[in-house]
Amino acid sequence: MRTELREAAVIAVAVALGGVLLGVLWWWLAPHVPLVGDVVEKSWVVYLKDTEGEQAIGVDGTFTLLGLGFGAVSALVVFLLRRRGGVPLVVGLALGGLLGSLLAWRVGVWLGPAEDVIAHAREVGRGVTFTAPLKLGAKGALLAWPLAALVLHLGLMALFGPRDPEPEFPEGPYQAPPAV
Repeated sequence: MRTELREAAVIAVAVALGGVLLGVLWWWLAPHVPLVGDVVEKSWVVYLKDTEGEQAIGVDGTFTLLGLGFGAVSALVVFLLRRRGGVPLVVGLALGGLLGSLLAWRVGVWLGPAEDVIAHAREVGRGVTFTAPLKLGAKGALLAWPLAALVLHLGLMALFGPRDPEPEFPEGPYQAPPAV
């Protein structure tokens, strides 16, 4: 059991560190949400440049799709490395996926544009388009990685995992139990 717990901890840490790569990819691939700053009654306000744009939803969708892909890859790698599986291994995979998603979210926000949009609007000037900070509106997207990893690992274990030995039946013809 100690060996399984140690392997689960290693897998959780390794999978979670993949969150740095997910965060960088999210920052790089997510669409940019254009904003415009203006002065109204002596105070700065910020508007969406394209009010009907779907870039903000695309940011969430990009994170979700990347999370699903990372979940599939991490489940496949863990399955190929440890075919026997076990409960601690699956818990480590799920926990690592969740921590990796949280890390990716924070890395993407950190790499993205400035979070203080009013200060950024003042800096670039009135009427100039600038990019909004990366924001994950759908917090459920953080579960894409661990859920994809769990579902794919379960499927791989069901299809290709080790089987319990078949019970041995006694040799000879079947005899019905005696009637009462």
